[in-house]
Amino acid sequence: MARAGRLLLLLLCLLPVAPVLTIKKYQQVSHKSIGEPCEMHSECQSDCCVTNSLNPQKFCTAQTAFQQCLSWKKPNGYTCKGHLECQSKCCASSDYGVNMYCKAKTIFLQCLPWRKPNWDYCDYHRECRSKCCIRLNELSPSRCVPQSGILLQCLPW
Repeated sequence: MARAGRLLLLLLCLLPVAPVLTIKKYQQVSHKSIGEPCEMHSECQSDCCVTNSLNPQKFCTAQTAFQQCLSWKKPNGYTCKGHLECQSKCCASSDYGVNMYCKAKTIFLQCLPWRKPNWDYCDYHRECRSKCCIRLNELSPSRCVPQSGILLQCLPW
């Protein structure tokens, strides 16, 4: 029993030494200042290592006023694959092609995709700005047409 007590006392005496060694090791690693290349947050004095352009290289940067570490986001007009890549958090199609681009949100903070103008060929209502895709006669292909009538319905012209 006495042996177990001494062993426990010895372990407790050694326990506070481990965090001190860890802190010293951490302080030695975090020496890079803002603007220097890095790979991990712990390398930087600001504890913030992020990309700051289209270049995949990461650099030490300052944290925001709210202690956040924000990476560079693509401005409007750049190609994207998802909303999180863009400063505006809006990645949508912008023409007839399949490419997606960062674009501004509406004043109601909506991220709307590009839609076909009136009289353009279409297959579905959702493709048109007017949200109205109909065949003008039995032989013609479907086209985007403006909504009409008092209730702005999708009616043939």
